[in-house]
Order: sequence, then C-alpha cells, then structure tokens
Amino acid sequence: MLGLLSYASVPDWVPCDKSIRHWDGSGMEPGTRQDTESTLPEGLGQAIRETAGDIAALLRAAADTTVPVPGSQWTLGEAAAHLAQANELMADLAAGFERPYGDGTPQSLAEANERALAVFGERDAQPLATMIEEQAGVFLDAVARSAADGTADRTLGTPLGPMDQAVLASYLLTHMLGHGYDLARALGRPHMINRVRVGLCLPFLLVAMERVADAAATAGLTARYTLRLRGGSAFGVTFNDGAVDVTPEPLNRPDCTILTEPITFLLMALGRRDPLRAMARGQVLAWGRKPWLAPRFPTLFTAP
Repeated sequence: MLGLLSYASVPDWVPCDKSIRHWDGSGMEPGTRQDTESTLPEGLGQAIRETAGDIAALLRAAADTTVPVPGSQWTLGEAAAHLAQANELMADLAAGFERPYGDGTPQSLAEANERALAVFGERDAQPLATMIEEQAGVFLDAVARSAADGTADRTLGTPLGPMDQAVLASYLLTHMLGHGYDLARALGRPHMINRVRVGLCLPFLLVAMERVADAAATAGLTARYTLRLRGGSAFGVTFNDGAVDVTPEPLNRPDCTILTEPITFLLMALGRRDPLRAMARGQVLAWGRKPWLAPRFPTLFTAP
C-alpha cells in the first residue's frame, strides 16, 4: 500500500547536547512515565518501549551482523545502525530540535540514509541494541518534558512534513516495527508486530498517506475507498482528480471497501508484503459498487 520506511536519517550526523538526553535504562525517570502515557494515545508509550526492547533482544542474541536482510541491500548490522540513528533523530525531533534531512522523495531519502551510514561506523549488535533501546527512552523523556513545560501541542518537523507529538510517536513506532520485522526475518526469529501495535501505527499512516500519494497515478481518478482492519479500525480515502483526502472514519457509500487482516495491512503499507499475493491468500477482501478498484489502491502511492 505505502512503502513508508525509507527513513531520512541525518546526513553529516550532529548529535544534540547529551546533557538533556540521559536515560536511566528503566524507561523513564521517576515520576515521568505516567505523564508520558497521559500525553500520548493510550498504550503508545508502552508500545514504543516494548518494541525497542524486543528489537534490542533480537540483536543481543545475534551472532553475526553481516547476514543479509531479505529484500534489502543492507546487512543486519547496517539495518540496525540505521534504526539506531533513526531513533536518535526521532528523539531530537521530539525535543524540538531541527535536523536536516531529505526532501521526502525516495531518491533524496535513500541518499541521506547512505550518507548517514557512511559516517556512522558502528555495526556490532550489542552497542546498537543499547542505542536503539536508549534512544526510544530519550524520545519518551522528551515527550514527558513537553507535557511538563506546556509545549506538548507544538508542531514538529519530520522527514515527512510537520506532525504533532502523538503522530511523531506513532511514526517512531511504525518505523521500529518495519525495521524490526526485517531484523527478525534476517535472523529467522518471530517478529514483534501484533494487532494492538498496528492500531497504534494508524495515526501516522493516515497522515502519511496524503503526503505520499502519487500525483501521476491519482490524476483524473475519482474514487471513494473505505479501508477496514479485521476486528479493528476503519478509515476513508477519497481521490478527486489528484486531490487525496484521508479521514479517520469510514465513508458513507464508498465505491470500494477493502477488509484486511491487521498485520498484513501494516506489512503491505510498509512495502514488506505483496498486495496481490495477500489478496490471493484471502488476507485482503473487497466489495462495493466498484470492487475492481481494490487492486489499484496500492499503486496510488509512492515510497518515500
């Protein structure tokens, strides 16, 4: 559906002042965890902590970081290094710092990723596991501080445009789940995506969809879609001659309704599963006045 996870890590990486980036390893400083969870949507802070911990556990059990990541040009160590850098960048953004990154196009973001990896030489599993977990905690520390100082409502710059704090947190979780899935596949281990975590990714995905729509593919198209996650949320996407509108509620009288198993939905959205194969396996169903629009939906977006 959407290949969203070619993350714009910072070229010529410049860390922030580490005096405000300490994390004590417990997840939050005393008294701040509750503040974070009250600021973010319910369960999102916990999902960020636990997903970072799951990824760190995978890496700490890895004997070889030179193994290839399936479907990628990266090795396990390179993918983990990218994820560690991305978590640090997300923590910087949550703290309100501006950081240079690509312009949102696939080519610029891929180039930014490669430049960032070239100047960051760490590829060993143990330090990368620690950095991934610590920077997720630093992110949550920044969220808690913003709640305390009254800046939780500010708009933050991201590689995919301006977002509020809750959407940025959803972005962080989505990014970790996509690359965590890759690391698990590379190691032949179970992934950490579940139905609850998929639901917490939706705030980011709904914002990102409008920003990654393919102008050429949507030109001249008028269509109304409702997308439903089996046993969970539903939302609407309307195309009107190049304009795209995503709503957090299902549409009345859509042309096409698409029902997807939640984990399959996220993997398709992140470019990790082929939509046509998922449909052939019964993981995606479609109906409505124009059900033939369903296979077209994934082609209406480009991966940044």
